[in-house]
Amino acid sequence: MNGPDEISSGENTERKEIVLHGIGVSPGIVIGQAYLVRLEKDYVVERALSEDEVPQEIARLERALIETRRQIKDIQRNLESQSAHGNGNILDVHLMVLEDRAFIGDVLQTIKDKRVNAEPVLWATANKFVAILSGVEDDYLRERVADIKDVTRRVARNLVGKKAGAIGNLPSKSIIVANDLAPSETASLRKDLVLGLATDLGSPTSHSAMMARAMQIPAVVGLRDISSRVSSGDQILIDGNKGVLIINPSRQRIETYSKVLEERRHIESGLMELKNSPAETKGGEGRVTLSANIEWPEDVDSVIEHGAEGVGLFRTEYAYLAASELPTEEKLAEGYERVASRLAPAPVIIRTIDVGGDKLASCLGLPGESNPFLGLRSIRLALAEPEMFKTQLRAILRASTHGNVRIMYPMITCVEEVVQANEILSQAKKELRAEGVPFNSEIEVGIMVETPSAALTAEQIAPLVKFFSLGTNDLIQYSMAVDRVNERVAYLYQPTHPAILKLIKMTIDAGHKHGLWVGVCGEMAADPIVCPLLIGLGVDEISVSPSAVPMIKDAIRSMQMSELKDLAERSMSAKSAADVLDQCREMVRRRAPEILELMG
Repeated sequence: MNGPDEISSGENTERKEIVLHGIGVSPGIVIGQAYLVRLEKDYVVERALSEDEVPQEIARLERALIETRRQIKDIQRNLESQSAHGNGNILDVHLMVLEDRAFIGDVLQTIKDKRVNAEPVLWATANKFVAILSGVEDDYLRERVADIKDVTRRVARNLVGKKAGAIGNLPSKSIIVANDLAPSETASLRKDLVLGLATDLGSPTSHSAMMARAMQIPAVVGLRDISSRVSSGDQILIDGNKGVLIINPSRQRIETYSKVLEERRHIESGLMELKNSPAETKGGEGRVTLSANIEWPEDVDSVIEHGAEGVGLFRTEYAYLAASELPTEEKLAEGYERVASRLAPAPVIIRTIDVGGDKLASCLGLPGESNPFLGLRSIRLALAEPEMFKTQLRAILRASTHGNVRIMYPMITCVEEVVQANEILSQAKKELRAEGVPFNSEIEVGIMVETPSAALTAEQIAPLVKFFSLGTNDLIQYSMAVDRVNERVAYLYQPTHPAILKLIKMTIDAGHKHGLWVGVCGEMAADPIVCPLLIGLGVDEISVSPSAVPMIKDAIRSMQMSELKDLAERSMSAKSAADVLDQCREMVRRRAPEILELMG
């Protein structure tokens, strides 16, 4: 939750204050002058080529591809030097697009077949890929549309020798305002000059959002028409916690936010002092393991910085989604090893590939599906593609020599899936043993409980594993039959619904009965208002984003275990989600009011 060193109290008496609401994707309060980024239009002219000109045109395209690759590498190095947590590899997907045989091969072949210049062919091919991704029922993939557009724009510019805009070199400290920002544009921003970001489009999973969080720049997206309401030089205020943007803030508004900012800084400073303190309730009665969710090896810095006790969820999908072909065992093992070695002896739970077959269709040659969300995904895909699955399991095993690595299977629905997965794991162990490759033969295996069927059959599954980790995001969606990113039904996404609490409690009790520890790694755990309830229900481990660790730890340490158990008991007999949420909020208000201050 970051902002400038101070908030100016300058007053604008000529223009009326305008308050807009969007999506806060990177916390913090900031005020400053707007710098409006206008999208420049790419005018494409189609030109016929003679047969002799085709090789020259292909050479021109190849030079543009090489220059684009160089530019992206430069941006990555710049990002690594600016960001405390690295994350330069967030642009690896751009490099993969440049090397994608399907994408670039299509462009080259069309130039040869139609004998036309590269620009229109490049855009036509990009639009084809964009159309395919835009129709996929997956937030992450839809966000990758921006990657393709970004790379295509850069290649097109380099084809005509046109340099990219100067967004990375602002004339003064400013708040960037745009319709949207391409990922590489966001990555090229200088943290010392960019106070905040505000865009018409975007979501919490967009690259711009992830980069803003990585660079700790306050950001609000989804403002719809901010780029048409603001001009460069206008004074604006961003509250990334609440998702609020104010144009021409009044003197009174600025003074109010100055006080809020000072209070938040004081609270945050106090929270960071808890870094080395255990996550336990008052009196030490309720001790839980507080871990972190990560996506990239570079995130380990943030895990350590915020005082997490290891990694409760290492999402391994990125290595697959960023590649034009399946990643090798060597590449996977290298990434896993980096995390395990940095954090040893703290635990690192590596979740096996959790994507749909539609995402890897080009790599695996799989047919399309009408409903990928309920189709061949996660453990189903892994079992359907045993060699791919075994490659990942071998990589995880190779990284297990530090003794702190654990394996977790996603989206389990029945006993049979666990049995099959463990059989493939046994094969991987046998192969490595025969090859003389060291690994931890006693590596622990657990499952994600994120389907109602897994919760309902937890007792039958328990003897086959060592731990359960509740993936509340999917558990809620599958149980409530609601798409939480669909704004028309999002109100039905209720983490505190009595049905969800009963499934969670059922899983915890089944795990404890069989000597298993039970964790929660979904967004429900990262909500400091609801998290104490999970402790009262009996969870042993909580895993959240690294930056959320201090606040969650404060919430836990502010409570008595006896009152959390009482809260859980009352919640189990509550009639509605709202009743439960009100009880949770009231407890936080009484015991940790500073949390409500931070959350706004």
